[in-house]
Amino acid sequence: MALSIITPLLLLLGVVYGQRERYKGHQVWRLTPKSLTQLEYLDNLRQKSHTKEVDFWKDPSSVGRPVVLRVPSKRRNEIYIELGLQGFVPEVTIKDLQQNIDEEESLYTQNSFADLKDFDYSKYHPLSEVNAWMEQIAAKYPERVTLFNISSSYEGRTIRAMKIVGKATGSKKPGFFFDGGIHAREWISPATVIYMAAQLIEQYGKNRSITEVVDALDWFILPVFNVDGYNYTWTTNRMWRKTRSKHFNCYGVDPNRNWDWEWCKQGASKDPCSDSYCGPSPFSESEVKGVADFLNAVPGRFRAYIDFHSFSQLWMTPWGYTKDLPPDFPLQNACSAAAVDALTAVHGTKYKYGTLARVIYISSGSSADWTYGAAKIKYSTGVELRDTGKYGFLLPADQIIPSGEETLQGLLAMAKFIVNNP
Repeated sequence: MALSIITPLLLLLGVVYGQRERYKGHQVWRLTPKSLTQLEYLDNLRQKSHTKEVDFWKDPSSVGRPVVLRVPSKRRNEIYIELGLQGFVPEVTIKDLQQNIDEEESLYTQNSFADLKDFDYSKYHPLSEVNAWMEQIAAKYPERVTLFNISSSYEGRTIRAMKIVGKATGSKKPGFFFDGGIHAREWISPATVIYMAAQLIEQYGKNRSITEVVDALDWFILPVFNVDGYNYTWTTNRMWRKTRSKHFNCYGVDPNRNWDWEWCKQGASKDPCSDSYCGPSPFSESEVKGVADFLNAVPGRFRAYIDFHSFSQLWMTPWGYTKDLPPDFPLQNACSAAAVDALTAVHGTKYKYGTLARVIYISSGSSADWTYGAAKIKYSTGVELRDTGKYGFLLPADQIIPSGEETLQGLLAMAKFIVNNP
């Protein structure tokens, strides 16, 4: 039996026999702090979130900026009363999280494909199918696509990436690296990355804008960064965020807090059970170290880097660890403006842009800070894709193609800016 058929069957068997984490009665709430006192309360709640069994989907960052959190059914009354005493009236955006997961899960059996022409870009795909897609599209376009292994994960999975090139020039062109799925539950990220990679490959020679940037730059694309965590969201726990390494009685490290740049300072946790756990040391995670080693292998090779996340609709540049501006900020911000303008022109989707620390919150040990500060990649970026909280990490599959279409235009605009402003 083909692996692409086995995977959905195993997923369904897991559901039948109760092996998957269940979220029946869990709700997702959105609330907005209107004062510094309310903001401080939410930040204190976030710091003890795992003991309260509250999962912050969108962290508190500033007065007036919405916060999104998942509350388990057994804690709902308690947390609601606490919030009420602080003057909050939460808006319920998801009434029963498990119902949304079940609806998403009902599409799994439709995902299997035997040939590249049958691959459905409007569906989410498990890791086995992502890897099969990479193999098949590389086989169809051997002059355009080369596959390579970056490293192995904690659980021994191969982390696979692809290189896309245009016409041979006789010398190496500047590189543009982008990845998805560093946080496991953010499924729209790998789906959008896969869609954009396919467009760069299949529309080369047909679409002028794509042809120009593929001829000008070498493209390196990693569809699923956190392979163990992503696989775990398909087999066991849809809401899993971290890697799957073992630390005391808890599992996983936040791979976007594990980079060796201002590691484990503000915006990261030293608690192994926290979703923002920075790890026992910088680059403790083989996945993170593998990507960092690849980016560092040839100094000056890469002109741009994007780490695609969800959700919030943000296009952000360094620094994340401080609100101070880096020396390249004027160019970085102009590049972000060009990308966001092009993105918004497609479907009208609104994005904010600026530095990570100023747009979202201060966080240390992030990919964008390390790629800019240590690897000297001037145009290092962190992007939060759709939406702003209505669906959060469970973005319906019918938004994959629109997300891919608009983000591709942002990507092309960024590439053109970089070519003109090295």
